[in-house]
This record gives sequence, C-alpha cells and structure tokens, in this order.
Amino acid sequence: MAAILRKTSQINSIFCKTPKNPFFALPLKPLQNPNSQFCHELLRGAFSTKSSNFPEYEMPTVTWGVIQGRKEKLVSRVIICDYMKSLGIVPDELEELELPSTVEVMRERIEFLQKIGLTIDDINEYPLMLGCSVRKNMVPVLGYLEKIGIPRARMGEFVKNYPQCLHASVVVELAPVIKFLRGLDVEKQDMGYVLMKYPELLGFKLEGTMSTSVAYLVSIGVNPRDIGPMVTQYPYILGMRVGTMIKPLVDYLVSLGLPKKILARMFEKRAYILGYDLEETVKSNVDCLLSFGVKKEALASIIAQYPQILGLPLKAKLSSQQYFFNLKLKIDPDGFARLIERMPQIVSLKQNVIMKPVEFLLGRGVAAADIAKMVVNCPQLVALQVGLMKNSYYYFKSEMGRPVKELVEFPEYFTYSLESRIKPRYQKLQSRGIRCSLAWFLNCSDQRFEERLQGAYIEAESSGPSFVMGGKLELPGNNDVVSEEEDESDDEILYRRTVSL
Repeated sequence: MAAILRKTSQINSIFCKTPKNPFFALPLKPLQNPNSQFCHELLRGAFSTKSSNFPEYEMPTVTWGVIQGRKEKLVSRVIICDYMKSLGIVPDELEELELPSTVEVMRERIEFLQKIGLTIDDINEYPLMLGCSVRKNMVPVLGYLEKIGIPRARMGEFVKNYPQCLHASVVVELAPVIKFLRGLDVEKQDMGYVLMKYPELLGFKLEGTMSTSVAYLVSIGVNPRDIGPMVTQYPYILGMRVGTMIKPLVDYLVSLGLPKKILARMFEKRAYILGYDLEETVKSNVDCLLSFGVKKEALASIIAQYPQILGLPLKAKLSSQQYFFNLKLKIDPDGFARLIERMPQIVSLKQNVIMKPVEFLLGRGVAAADIAKMVVNCPQLVALQVGLMKNSYYYFKSEMGRPVKELVEFPEYFTYSLESRIKPRYQKLQSRGIRCSLAWFLNCSDQRFEERLQGAYIEAESSGPSFVMGGKLELPGNNDVVSEEEDESDDEILYRRTVSL
C-alpha cells in the first residue's frame, strides 16, 4: 500500500486539471465496479494544455491509465470489454488493439464520439475508432477538419463516412492533402464540400493516384486551370486509376470518332462522365443506340452534343420515346433513329413538353404527316417554347405573307430569333426587292448574308446537316445548346458542340 501511495503522489505531481469547456464537457460517471474506485480517484487529473490549437473541443479529463503489469492489464481489459458490451458495443475486433487501462478513459472516448453525432451502431461499424485517444487524435483532427470547412453540425456524418481520419496525423497526412487540393485550384470555400463528397481523399498519397490522374487529364488536353472546378464537381476523378479506368474510357471514345480535344472539353464541363462504367454502361449504351438504327458514323456527333447519353438507362428511354413518336406522330423506327442522330437530347425530353409545339402546329392547320416530317428534319422543333413559336408564326403569316408549305420545307425557321435575325434580314430583302426561300436568307452567318445581298457569293441551296441548323436553342430544363455555323470541319463542329454544352 505504501508503494501505491508513493506512485499516486508522483502521478499527481505530474498531472494537473484542465478547466472544462462547456461545449464538449465530458462528466465522469461513477464506476459500476467498486474495485476500480481507487483507480478512478487516482486518475481524476487531466493533461494541462497551456495553448491548444483547437480550444473548441474539450480535452479529456482522463487520458492515461495507471502503469500496470501483465496480470493487471488482463483484468482491466476484461472490465473494459464488459463495460463496452453493456453499452451494446461488440469488442471482438479490438482483440489486437491496445485499450486504455481504465473504464473512465474508454467512457470518455465513447461519450466524445456520441457528442459529435455518432451512435453505438456507428461505432460498431468501425470499432477501431475506440483505439484513438481523444486528446492526441480526435480533438486535433476534428478541430482541423472544422477549420478547413467541414461544418460542426455534420462532423459526425463525416466521421461516420470516413472514420479512418481519426487515426491520421494533421501535420503529416491531412495538411499535405489540403495543400495539394489548393494547388489544383480547388477554392478554399469549396474544400468542405469536396471532402464531404469524397472524404477518402484524405487518405490518398500525393505521389500516387491523385497526381497521375491529373497528369493524364492534362496530357489529353484538359486545361490545368479547369482541374480545380472538375475536382469540385466530381472529386472522385482523383481516386481513379489511369490505366484501368480513365485511359480505357478515353481510348474507347476516341475509337468512336471523338478527338481527344473534344473529350477534354467534355470532361471540363462534365467531369462525372469519367465515372461512367465502360463495360456495363458506356459500351452498353453505344450498342443500344446502334440497335435502334443509329448509324455508327453518327455516334461521335451524338456523344458530343449530349455526353450524358452515355450514362442514361438508355434502352428504357429509347423504347419509351420510340413508341411515343410512333403513336402520336406516326414516325417509324428509321425516322426515330434519324431524329436521335440530329438531337439526342430528345431521349430525355418529357412527352408533355414535346406535344405542346405539335399541338400548336396542328391548331394552325398543319397536317399530322407534315408535322412528322418537320420533326424528323428539325427535332429542335419539339423543344421550343410555344409563345416564341406564336410570335414567329404571326410574323410569317402577316408580314411575310408566305404559305405554310414553306414552313414544312424549312421548319428551322422557328429556331431563329425573330427580333435579332428574322425581322432585320427580311427587312433588308424587302428594301432590295429580293424574293428568296427561308433557308437562303436565314441559314447562314451575318457575313455570308451580306455577301449574298451584294451578289458576291453564289451557291446552290443546300440544307446541310440538320443538327447545325437553326439559331441557338436551349432545351427546357437542359443547358445543352444547339447552334449554327457553316463551313466547319467535323472536328470543329464537335468542338463547338462540346464548348456550348
């Protein structure tokens, strides 16, 4: 007994009590086992932290146990395991883990985790977190995470999703990852969002997957300045292996006719495309398009216009839309395939939206067969706002005085802006007494139109690829834009399509 009292005196001379913080106060509860009461009283002292970097988290009142021999350790371990079992914690996975020597320390760890939002079930999902010291592990890590943008209200959710972070060193492991992300131009205010979305980033080695995936994306033409926004939008790209995930996808898309510079623009705008499974999703959807009659040479244009088509449940959508167009407009499967080639976004367009322009044209006396022909030649028609169509139609009938037949032959008329293109160009034609088709004065650039007026440019009228016709068209509920240019190579058309996505 004298030896124990001397040891008590020595420990008390080393430890001093730390004032409690009201936010994370962890009151000690009396032990159920009276034999441990002496140890409980002995270890009431806490570490003194003269200057804590994370004062908002309460330092524990008990951090170390007594110095024990082998037999005492075994006894303490049994007592602690019994305590955890009484709370519903299964300690089986902790057999190889060094546990604290007293119940008080374990209690504080459990209560600390509960105070940040974890439940007993969460702890059972990853019981190794109970091997982390509150003072040495939990408080510094959680304080740092809050500092870089993880909301305190969601700290429990973060730890639940990535409990391994509690084992990390702030200086050696966490801070370098944050520095790396900032170096990629991930904005400081977005850091919390990125980590909440993909907390495993904190466990990656900088010289491993993260660096190689970034280097490869830059090598195919992704602008280094766009890497930060890409990571913010879809941080999972930093965890993708180049050899098994990114490069095979890029190589396959290139084999379909998409140049790498087009893919780079697609990835910059929609980084999540990199997450599409190549075998189960991308190749399956390409095969599905071909099975519905889409021509192989049109695949590159389709993907450039609507990259999301690679990740949709495409078979179901195509089946539904094909049946709808056949039922309502009598468009056969071949016509439907041509429609998809010209505007692939139509696979995701709601059927009630499609019917509004159709009903408008039917109300103006256009025959259903003619409407079907118009839709196949210019699918953008079914995505237009009826209000704009009314204005353009009124001008066509009252000011231009032309027959509806011309609209059937050139339905792209409705896709041009009435105020900025149709009116000013038609007025110039009127002032010069020129009579021409709708396509002749609308389906060209401003410069080409002026050349035509001056007679400096003579050409045979040609409709050209329909998907480059018409003015800029923004689909309802979609940011994809279809615009017009001429005299472009296939690569330039694809590039413009992707940039405008």
